[in-house]
Amino acid sequence: QVQLVESGGGLVQTGGSLRLSCAASGLTSSPYAMAWFRQAPGKEREFVVGTTWNGGSTTTADSVRGRFTISRDTAKNTVHLQMNRLKPEDTAVYFCAARQSIGRVSARVGYAYWGQGTQVTVSS
Repeated sequence: QVQLVESGGGLVQTGGSLRLSCAASGLTSSPYAMAWFRQAPGKEREFVVGTTWNGGSTTTADSVRGRFTISRDTAKNTVHLQMNRLKPEDTAVYFCAARQSIGRVSARVGYAYWGQGTQVTVSS
């Protein structure tokens, strides 16, 4: 079955950096896109940044633009999220997701596969 396994979360001070990784396995074909979402306590899960698999076109949420960058390794079916200049409001559980249907990269609907999530905590 399809599995997405995230790694790299942790505790960091304001202004610091973290790099998350997500390894996908079990996909029968290349995904249309992969993305990172996050969910803070008491809030809805929100889109952070995503990339199409072929071509690598990226979409980034306004709240993280200029600080967060997504990259992909198509040979290893892996995506990475580089997070710089972290803020306390970035504290959340971060989820990796993959979709095989064509659609808006930032739309939560359409992502059929999700990782278990990794905690990112930014202390002030």
